Amino acid sequence: MSLIVQKFGGSSVANTNLLLNAAKKIIKKYNEGNEVIAVVSAQGNTTDKLIAEAFKISPLASNRELDVLLSSGEQVSIALLSIAIKKLGFPVISLLGWQAGFKTDSNFGNAQIKKVETERIKKEIEKKNIVIVAGFQGIDSYGDITTFGRGGSDTSAVAIAAAMKANICQIYTDVEGVYTADPHKIPDARKLSEISYDAMLEMASLGAQVLNSRSVEIAKKYKVKLEVLSSLTDVPGTIVREMAKNDEIVITGITGDKDVAIIEILEMPDKKGENLRIFSKLSDLGINTDVTQQFINDKTTKNPTFAVKRNILLETLNILKSCCVNKIFYDSKIAKVSLIGAGLKLHPEVAAAVFETLNKAKIKVHLSETSETKISVFIDNQYMDKAVKILHDKFF
Repeated sequence: MSLIVQKFGGSSVANTNLLLNAAKKIIKKYNEGNEVIAVVSAQGNTTDKLIAEAFKISPLASNRELDVLLSSGEQVSIALLSIAIKKLGFPVISLLGWQAGFKTDSNFGNAQIKKVETERIKKEIEKKNIVIVAGFQGIDSYGDITTFGRGGSDTSAVAIAAAMKANICQIYTDVEGVYTADPHKIPDARKLSEISYDAMLEMASLGAQVLNSRSVEIAKKYKVKLEVLSSLTDVPGTIVREMAKNDEIVITGITGDKDVAIIEILEMPDKKGENLRIFSKLSDLGINTDVTQQFINDKTTKNPTFAVKRNILLETLNILKSCCVNKIFYDSKIAKVSLIGAGLKLHPEVAAAVFETLNKAKIKVHLSETSETKISVFIDNQYMDKAVKILHDKFF
């Protein structure tokens, strides 16, 4: 007998037929003699609809009240899924995040899990119940509801799997696993039978939508075995686990992310401590900067250039102005295309092939970054899909 955690995303429970399909997948595992915990997201695009409704009333709605509102989407899902399982004749109970023991900090909208108190879940498992848990949510030390941000149900599922020492955590999506590129855009993308935690973390953080990056971090830390698979088919998915290191180049996949902006500070005085002053201020205020390059104009000034997420561009510009930075160029129509693999820094011919391929296609690279596990280029976002396709054709 195994303990299995299953997670069903919004697209997997979007309507009655899909809810029944999810119920049957849960029951199948239960009938095989397993203990089953299922973590569920809000149906379809419920979360987006709730945000839109709130902003119709007030664009300045507090994050605390938004968390109270948004957590209701998962409450609907777990109740309906539990009703479906009960109708099919199996013992089941639904639990909200706080009932399932999720204790968090008070960072509404992007809360961090501090611990998962598993006593209630264990009692329900001992009663032979299937346990259905609302993903994406918990409770802080003041008793207030909190949510975990986009993809937070992945985080909930992996956290439960870690706390309960589950044998496997299965993440059900609308694709059959992890692919070398987005299969919705690249029809000949290849499904991977397995992938390392490190490569999956890179893919998740660089634009792949299949898994939330925080969930992969937890899985790696607590050695939770993950499987990404389709809720619509019964074929094996992609296993995410620790893998042996080797010296060979292993190219895993290619991602694209349009949520990027480039900022160039013009004519910054080339004096000691100036970079530290500005970038320390950005860091202190929670601004994560990506790949920083510096262009020296002459002996007196320089142009530091870096990237940020597009949704924090305005905030970043305001902070720079508060630091007395007045000459700024920025471009919000940027995409980041990344080749993910292993051993890349030791093989410069791979980066050379990336730049040569893009140059032949007349795609200009504004910034670039190379590390052991990725090669990233920043290009005009109108060329992102084309760049992903031609690089995928080149390397796969």
